[in-house]
Amino acid sequence: MSDPMWRPSGERVKASNLLKFMERVRETWGADLSTYEDLQAWSVANREEFWVSLWDDAGIVGVRGERALVDGDKMPSARFFPDATLNFAENLLRKQDGSVALTFSGEGTRGRDWTWEELYGAVSQTAQALEDLGVERGDRVAAFMPNIPEIIVSMLAAASIGAVWSSCSPDFGVRGVLDRFGQIEPKVLIACDGYRYNGKVLSSGDKLKEITAALPSLEKTIIVPFIGAPCDVPEAVQFPDLLEAYEPRDIAFAQLPFSHPLYIMFSSGTTGAPKCIVHSAGGTLLQQVKEHRLNCDLKEGDVLFYFTTCGWMMWNWLVAGLSCGARLALYDGSPFYPDGNVLFDYADDVRINVFGTSAKYIDSLNKAGLAPRGTHDLGSIRTILSTGSPLVEAGFDYVYEHIKADVALCSISGGTDIISCFVLGNPIGPVWRGEIQAKGLGMAVDVWDDQGGPVRGEKGELVCTGPFPSMPTGFWNDPDGAKYRAAYFERFDDVWCHGDFAEITSHGGIIIYGRSDATLNPGGVRIGTAEIYAQVEKLPAVKEAIAIGQDWEGDVRIILFVVLADGEELDEDLTQEIKAAIRAGASPRHVPAKVLAVSDIPRTKSGKITELAVRDVVHGREIKNKEALANPEALDFFKNRKELES
Repeated sequence: MSDPMWRPSGERVKASNLLKFMERVRETWGADLSTYEDLQAWSVANREEFWVSLWDDAGIVGVRGERALVDGDKMPSARFFPDATLNFAENLLRKQDGSVALTFSGEGTRGRDWTWEELYGAVSQTAQALEDLGVERGDRVAAFMPNIPEIIVSMLAAASIGAVWSSCSPDFGVRGVLDRFGQIEPKVLIACDGYRYNGKVLSSGDKLKEITAALPSLEKTIIVPFIGAPCDVPEAVQFPDLLEAYEPRDIAFAQLPFSHPLYIMFSSGTTGAPKCIVHSAGGTLLQQVKEHRLNCDLKEGDVLFYFTTCGWMMWNWLVAGLSCGARLALYDGSPFYPDGNVLFDYADDVRINVFGTSAKYIDSLNKAGLAPRGTHDLGSIRTILSTGSPLVEAGFDYVYEHIKADVALCSISGGTDIISCFVLGNPIGPVWRGEIQAKGLGMAVDVWDDQGGPVRGEKGELVCTGPFPSMPTGFWNDPDGAKYRAAYFERFDDVWCHGDFAEITSHGGIIIYGRSDATLNPGGVRIGTAEIYAQVEKLPAVKEAIAIGQDWEGDVRIILFVVLADGEELDEDLTQEIKAAIRAGASPRHVPAKVLAVSDIPRTKSGKITELAVRDVVHGREIKNKEALANPEALDFFKNRKELES
């Protein structure tokens, strides 16, 4: 295509937060800037000046201190704003008026709107309750919740104290929850009585009994009534009853170091229990404020929506929109119940301005033959965000032809690891078919070949060659940082290697081709193979298993290969038994698209099964390290499988 698919109007560019920020940078630092690319290059070359400018421009509440960056030439030990103090929740609760802060909708429900004043009051009450339950700074507060207003209230209350927050969505199985929360030992668990999905009302009561019994660190469980189901958890307290005991008052926001832990996020658990990734309050705030204000052009009073569960980092990203004074539109349930119009109905109802979803959702709309452009107004939507998996060229075509022609379509990519984006939208630049528009500001993003040299116009490893504030402060229970360094810094010295195949195009855009490691990513949800194996290998009929992600129709689908016990046959009954075990023990998202039998599984000389080699064979790629395998002949069982052609 010789022309971009969309360009912003002159009026839109002129009114953008980004253009105003560039003008202030020119005035303050004398920088010669006229394009986003100019600003991006300047922000990487002048990190301290950029992040100071962002702090001041965003009006961050807190004490910035004199130093912006220490050990800025070192990764991962660089420290941003080492003298600063702030509180994450305080920066999200600056508004306290009668305008709407939160809106909720779900399957068969349309919750009441929460004003900023009501949100602040509920956070105040919840914070008082948590403190009376003994929660102190550094304690962990965990949530097993749908995406409803109460989870935002609870997170902000925990953050106001300086507690560390972590959450899972209620569709996780018991083992999946315990693999996460069992490591971080929460003092308080906040959980719903159930949730709704695809027309079903699903109780969480039995799960919660198992979860709470297996978490000895818990001192209190708080139940949020959502579906009206009984939830007989010993010594639990109901969320409404808890709040009734307190009157709203001014919140005494704890003033904490920039690097104070805010969130514990979880890796996919590819090679064992999920890694617990610790993110700082200051780094998370600065990075997400930057992306909301400058890359999404989010303004006070705008309505921000992202279709996400509370187990995905996009929930954490969504919540930070409050820092811009934006109204959050929350949704919980299936995006296709009762039909594929439900989210667009919601967009028209509450006048969503920034509409966030996944590439898989866009592809599903396309396959369903839906054309929202002809059935809905959608006049309020000015930006559509897509992430989770690469948005293919056909997805770009579909959005502009069948959803809205005059819209900034911003494919974005980053991850749980950085709780933000490496590459994302540029509100003053064009959209090219199949390309992510721009590198993140302050992010020294590049694409390197296997020798560590930059490449253009060809695939390579997505890297970041300089530090940024939202790098994790470390992993939980990793005192010497060995796991942290191994995760990102072993491939290239002092350079973040993210594990994505990517390409920088002639337009300066970026194409993401998917993961270059063994993490599965169907429908934009990170899935760990170890979580699948933990369920499958409990079955007497299954001797061993290996799971991979197969590139399929612009997305990824999970393929599970099993070695069966002697005398067993992979018939339909056993296939369904395997899928049911995965669904119950992990989550519906872990269920493979296909289950196939093999006689052996390739493994390294140290005895580890090798998913990457299997994935390469399935995709017809060359195996570069056969010499590292103890049984390379086993790869033949995965070649040219007819079952994988449909």
